[in-house]
Amino acid sequence: MGVLRRHWPRIVITLLPVLLALAHATDAWQLTAFERLDRLIYDIRLRATMPRTLDPRVVIVDVDDTSLAREGQWPWPRDSIARLTTELLTRQQVAVLGFDVMFLEPDRSSGLRRLRDIAQGPLRNMPGLAAEVERLAPTLDHDATFASALNGQRVALGYYFTRTITPSAKGQLPATPLLPVEAFPAGGAYATSWNGFGASLPALAKAAPTAGFLNTLVGANGDGVIRSVPLIARYEGDKAQPGYYESLGLAVYRLANGSPPVRPIFAPGGEAPRLESLRLGRLRVPVDQTASMQVPFRGPGGAGAGSFRYVAAADVLEGRLAPGELKDRIVLVGATAPGLQDLRATPVGAAFPGVEVHANIVSGLLDQRLLAVPDYAPGYEVLMILLAGLVLAFGLSLLSVSRAVLLAAGTTAALIGLNTWLYVSHSLVLPLASALITIALAFVLNMSWGYFVESRARRGLVRLFGTYVPPQLVNEMLVHPDRYSMRAESKPMTVMFCDMRDFTRLSEQMAPAELQAFLNTVFSRLTDVISTHRGTVDKYMGDCVMAFWGAPIDTPDHAALAVRAALDMAETVRDINRMHRDSGRPEISVGIGINSGVMSVGDMGSTARRSYTVVGDAVNLASRLEGLSGHYGVEIVASGGTRELAPGYIWQELDSVRVKGKAQAVAVFTPLDARTADAVKQTRQMLERWTGVLAAYRRQDWAVGRNLLAPLLAADAKKVLYQLYAQRLASMALRPQDPNWDGATRFETK
Repeated sequence: MGVLRRHWPRIVITLLPVLLALAHATDAWQLTAFERLDRLIYDIRLRATMPRTLDPRVVIVDVDDTSLAREGQWPWPRDSIARLTTELLTRQQVAVLGFDVMFLEPDRSSGLRRLRDIAQGPLRNMPGLAAEVERLAPTLDHDATFASALNGQRVALGYYFTRTITPSAKGQLPATPLLPVEAFPAGGAYATSWNGFGASLPALAKAAPTAGFLNTLVGANGDGVIRSVPLIARYEGDKAQPGYYESLGLAVYRLANGSPPVRPIFAPGGEAPRLESLRLGRLRVPVDQTASMQVPFRGPGGAGAGSFRYVAAADVLEGRLAPGELKDRIVLVGATAPGLQDLRATPVGAAFPGVEVHANIVSGLLDQRLLAVPDYAPGYEVLMILLAGLVLAFGLSLLSVSRAVLLAAGTTAALIGLNTWLYVSHSLVLPLASALITIALAFVLNMSWGYFVESRARRGLVRLFGTYVPPQLVNEMLVHPDRYSMRAESKPMTVMFCDMRDFTRLSEQMAPAELQAFLNTVFSRLTDVISTHRGTVDKYMGDCVMAFWGAPIDTPDHAALAVRAALDMAETVRDINRMHRDSGRPEISVGIGINSGVMSVGDMGSTARRSYTVVGDAVNLASRLEGLSGHYGVEIVASGGTRELAPGYIWQELDSVRVKGKAQAVAVFTPLDARTADAVKQTRQMLERWTGVLAAYRRQDWAVGRNLLAPLLAADAKKVLYQLYAQRLASMALRPQDPNWDGATRFETK
């Protein structure tokens, strides 16, 4: 109990998100962010569990761009639609035909109306003309031709409902609604209500008495994405019999299954009980408060997605399908041509064919692959929020950071796993967002309280390191502060010395204040380059900067980062010199030495003054190499160890040297900053010849060395390195060969 009393503020802070989530779950305060996350989770889970297989039972006859190009613009003449219908029902012998297109206006493409106007008008005195027009009328009445093709067939036409202040009606609804108004208890809203419609012409509606509405409630979720489609809708106008009518998908399914009766199933309790499902014969279909069914998408939409077979309408019209190729299939006629505006936003595609939405409804009903949002979903949501909140409130407050993270991750995994299992195994769509947000907010608040209130000692350690290392590295150390300490250790690292040449001469030309401002500017810019490449500035020594890479954070590419920093520092100095030339100030030059090896790093010094620094023989070598840069006329001198760890750069070997304090010879190199393809090619050609010069020099073949060096001198006569070796070769040629010669140059001073 003492532990709980000590942590009670942290426990209370952690429970605040629980109260917020409960307010949302109980509809006391609807939060848009929770709803959006639930929709996102639903969409991700739906896409992850789609079968992505072909349903051979359902075929889509597609009015696509190819069909429009071959048959002309939409709408096509009704005699063409009649030929399409006859081809599908007679020659192809399809089981059911559904139209996701509407026939609201009479077809005037045949010119029959105009012929009658002429026969009764300007040419009414022409003998036999009126009789001839009427004789031809049956062949020119395309609506009648289409109605004849529909008559007595298993066809479902499409129509739409509207709701306006002034009801409007066009065409004719089915003579009898699917369910009468009396089938539902009074006083409740069990489906969407409409007072107008746009339906097929009476002649067509009479020939094909089965029809279904096409409304999909695009804005039902507030984001314009179709996740569910109403199976029934209520018409309450006076232009047709009031009642509940079926959707196109439901109408097609019922035609394919012997038109089973439909009966509403209600949740028990209340004067106006909630509609729970629709029973179609033996099949029970879960629906929501708008009598909508969650669309069980099979996969991404479109002709190439593989969920349903798509057949171009033009191919059907032109008889390109073999007889009976679509026998016993359920066929839906729809349009995917973008200009016909029947593409919808769905969880599985931003431009999903509207006809395929109905195809997925039919397929899901046939497979009984039905998703349900149960009436106990709010209670489930409240229970999950309470369980997760209480577990985290006490667990996060009492456990260590690492165990607290595991607890939060485990709780999250358990909730997601349970929710996913109920979805996959029992087709239950249950809320998850509120519980996940509760976990996230509870974790953030709990850890923040622990960080700002209960972890001062840990932050003190980080602040101590912050006095030694760059801020960006400190930020990385904050992730795992327990990994770092100030104790000395030996590890592979890279160290750099950057010295300003002729500083004495430069200082004599400037006043003290001007010199101070100048040094501050130069050091600031060079330090920025070092920090950008993750280096730590060790110290400033007069006109010299010392920096290292590889500590306190392990950096596997420490050598490559140091070389890149050196090249950028040299470019920065050149940029400073360009500004100096413009202002009439003296130019500067730098020498940079780089070495990689094992060094000791840690908090070192006396009781009066300490610093986080590196020491060791590898550090001393870098200092010696910096002093060689002027001798070879280069800005950067690096050891062979650095070269081996940074193979991504182009290196020119300078010499083999014995520096002061070291008996063993060391190969020294300089990186060449060739950035274009042509420059790289030219540099490699130069290095190939230069390698030959060095090889001849080391085997004391002075004549060959001079011959190989001559073209290099001709191309770049001012290069100090080439001049140096030209002098060496000329001088060595005057001496006898030395059997102990190893080609190394000794330097006794820094």
